[in-house]
Amino acid sequence: MTPSGSRSATVRAADRLPPPAYFVTSAVFHYLGPAFAVLLFARIEVLGVAWLRCASAAVVFALWRRPWRVWVASSWRQRRLLLALGSVLGLMNSSFYLSLERLPLGTVGAIEFLGPVVLAVAGLRSARNAGALLMAVGGVWLLTDVHLAAEPLGLAFAFGNCALFVLYVVLGHRLAADGGASGIDRLGAAMLVAMAVVAPVGVSGAADAITSPVLLASAFGVGVSSSVIPYVCDQLAMSRLPRATFALMLSLLPATACLIGFVVLAQVPTWLELTGVALVVAGVALHQERAAGASAVRPPPPTSSAPEASQTSPQA
Repeated sequence: MTPSGSRSATVRAADRLPPPAYFVTSAVFHYLGPAFAVLLFARIEVLGVAWLRCASAAVVFALWRRPWRVWVASSWRQRRLLLALGSVLGLMNSSFYLSLERLPLGTVGAIEFLGPVVLAVAGLRSARNAGALLMAVGGVWLLTDVHLAAEPLGLAFAFGNCALFVLYVVLGHRLAADGGASGIDRLGAAMLVAMAVVAPVGVSGAADAITSPVLLASAFGVGVSSSVIPYVCDQLAMSRLPRATFALMLSLLPATACLIGFVVLAQVPTWLELTGVALVVAGVALHQERAAGASAVRPPPPTSSAPEASQTSPQA
């Protein structure tokens, strides 16, 4: 079968599943992979895990999609988009893991979604969006008030991840504009960039895993769960769902993060933390984006992830 025939078959197979199925899959893996990554922090340095996540995903995309062909065929403007998204993915994954080292998964997941609501309000001013912003800000305030005294650095990384998540959503939507299959090819090229971006700070921390088959296999599983499955599902969902619909479905992700943190990491949230997460979920569900065809608003990452998260989306 020719490469073009293979791509057509991929598109036809992808179209058999409804877009919400891809979103649900992304929602589960968006935080399941990072939860397992937290378990690796005891054996591998945090930035080493972040680099291994990017590297393992890049290897999968390289073998599966041969993304260098996209780079060769792209214009300089398209290459700038790939470089930008790859840089955002690398920095977003790193700040996400640095925050997870210090804060519960549910808290980081909720803060991550403040940015998309702010972006939506900036793009489409309405009473509905004002209410959504108040809910999201109130929820994040409760969460930060719980952790501010003990983990200010963790909160700084969490808010940095939030800002990068917004960029992931905006860039990820641009990446998905030409359709699901081509979006995945470009995502693979961006992941190669992400691996290179994190390498200077992550390779040395990953040394222990590189010499241990068990740790290396575990890190590879984290990369596939965190940066391949959710980001691919994000691209397939984003290419077929209106931005507003995708953004509404994203309201499930903060609750998903809280649930996975409880099940996998035994992170039991307090009632105050649950209230904060619930307010963020309500704010994300309530906010309204500009209709398709108008200026873009918003998430990943993609992210899924991730990474796009709102329309995503990423990390996670």
